[in-house]
Amino acid sequence: MKKDLTVGSPLKLIILFTVPLLIGNIFQQLYNTADTMIVGRTISLDALAAVGVTGSLVFFVIGFAQGLTGGFSIITAQKFGNKDMEGVRRSVAASIILSAIITVILTIISVILAGYLLHIIRTPLELYDMAYDYIIVIFWGTGAAIFFNLFSNVLRAIGNSKWPLYFLIVACIVNIALDYILILYFHMGVAGAGLATVISQIIASLLCFEYIRRFCTRVTGKEQ
Repeated sequence: MKKDLTVGSPLKLIILFTVPLLIGNIFQQLYNTADTMIVGRTISLDALAAVGVTGSLVFFVIGFAQGLTGGFSIITAQKFGNKDMEGVRRSVAASIILSAIITVILTIISVILAGYLLHIIRTPLELYDMAYDYIIVIFWGTGAAIFFNLFSNVLRAIGNSKWPLYFLIVACIVNIALDYILILYFHMGVAGAGLATVISQIIASLLCFEYIRRFCTRVTGKEQ
């Protein structure tokens, strides 16, 4: 569902659009928080500390993804505001291509430098191995974070800030469930927590993509 933000009370529209966005930002931070709490309860206090110490690195990835894709969505929002649906489709396609290129570059760089970055943030030696096991999985899944934020921002660009929040809530629930499954039943340790985060973000990305695909299909049908 799209929302024309140029019609109606500006204050009401801004509040209705912003509230889901703010709640979504809170849920976006819950991935690492949930992982930290769950590994502490299911593995050990050292595991809790190891995942916790990577928080700044995880935030760097999420922050980069949000900033990058937020910039891409500006063009999409402009095209949508001008009722240029063909321009919307082109801008989304261009954003996907650019995001894919940046994902490859950022993933390679972050995976290669993972150990070095842990040393820079002064990770204690007794926590290093577990912290590396966790962050290396997160870095390999950088594309999941980038594409979820990309598709979420595309939806927001067409005035829909609610569905990205719904998909994010689903992702958080899946992440928590997979944390327990991968840690307790598959005995993957902190790497399982990282994998749960990546899988949940992939699921949220696919949900957003399917929503966007159906929206574009409906628009194309009306245009034709």
